[in-house]
Amino acid sequence: MTDSHDTCGCGEYRALSRRGFMATAGANLAALSLPAWLPDVAYRESEDTTRDVIVSIFMRGGADGLTLVAPFGDPLYYTGRPTIAVPRPDSSSPVRGVALDNFFMFPQGMLGMYPAYQAGDLAVIHATGQRFTTSRSHFEAERYMEAGKPNDYSLVTGWLARHLATSTPARANAPLRALALGWGGTRLTLTGAPKTLPIPVPGSYNLVTPVGAQLDRLYAGAWAPARSAARDGIATVNLLKSIDFRGYRPANGATYSNTDFNQGLRSLAALIKADVGVEAAHLDIGGWDTHANQGPTSGQMHQLMTDFANGVGAFWADVAKAPTNYRVTLVAISEFGRNARENGSMGTDHGRGSVAFVLGTAIAGGRVLAQWPGLSQDVLEDGQDLKVTMDYRDILAEVVTQRLGNPNLSYIFPGYTPVIRGITK
Repeated sequence: MTDSHDTCGCGEYRALSRRGFMATAGANLAALSLPAWLPDVAYRESEDTTRDVIVSIFMRGGADGLTLVAPFGDPLYYTGRPTIAVPRPDSSSPVRGVALDNFFMFPQGMLGMYPAYQAGDLAVIHATGQRFTTSRSHFEAERYMEAGKPNDYSLVTGWLARHLATSTPARANAPLRALALGWGGTRLTLTGAPKTLPIPVPGSYNLVTPVGAQLDRLYAGAWAPARSAARDGIATVNLLKSIDFRGYRPANGATYSNTDFNQGLRSLAALIKADVGVEAAHLDIGGWDTHANQGPTSGQMHQLMTDFANGVGAFWADVAKAPTNYRVTLVAISEFGRNARENGSMGTDHGRGSVAFVLGTAIAGGRVLAQWPGLSQDVLEDGQDLKVTMDYRDILAEVVTQRLGNPNLSYIFPGYTPVIRGITK
């Protein structure tokens, strides 16, 4: 779900897309040895059906947090962006923003998520990102963020994978605990997770399925984990065949558009409601590398925000607000933000602080959580970027402990002691 938007990115990002695809296979193979090196961790003694399903969204390309949630209360926002700033909510502009409080606003492209914000189910965290790396390389920053640790290439698994590896399955006999939707394969976030598959389009996941007896003969002398994974894969195919993805009808009048991102969320909604034991899903939405002609009110970023916000808003109405409590928490993050000031091409270059979104009925939302560092020259990082004042792992760690019931934070986020920010109820 990245490729449709990648054409607007910088050269490094396009190269990263190809390199990342090749690297995925190697990382997956390395992670197959996960059970052997798994350290001693605290498991629950039985199945846990009370924890949330976690939906991880990665906004690839370095999403501009100063447009996604624009600080109209800081006058330097308008000084630094004379041609691409979002007009104030109290202006007469037909493309003016909508105030979230007396300082921050959504541009019109983000209004698909506004009902969730008004309902108190969406929390926005601003000036967030990776505090302990200054990399502005997509390749490095994405890797560090998905691994859950900066500057450590020896870590071959993702933070969400390590959560799944250290938690008892929500359903003991579920063949599929997690999936990566879209065409990017299993991203590092989920690399190393047990019973996890890349499934680009669940409704089309039809393979020629051998019967169990044939599979047993085929894998009789194979390595036991490979034999088990093969059987889980076949069971997953049969499971997905049993779900009517094509005929799925969203609840509460929710409407998903035909984009890859929206259709991925629609398929995920159908899968969650089928109640087959899926605990985690990961989706990408790319195209945030807006070096030129950013277009926050009518151009490329407006369209991308509309795709993102409408999809998340539809998923909230369809799943989170459905008559049945499906217990879902959605988190959206990006590897870094953009420069505070626009460049000479009406775009923005790689920066540092950005925004994150956390959505769910158990989220203390309806607010923008920020330790605002300001946009004056003397407080910008390296004189050009919004500082990161809250590490993204504070957000993820609170979700992992409070909504996913996993206390093993030192393993999931090695070397980091998170600060609980009060994002969950």
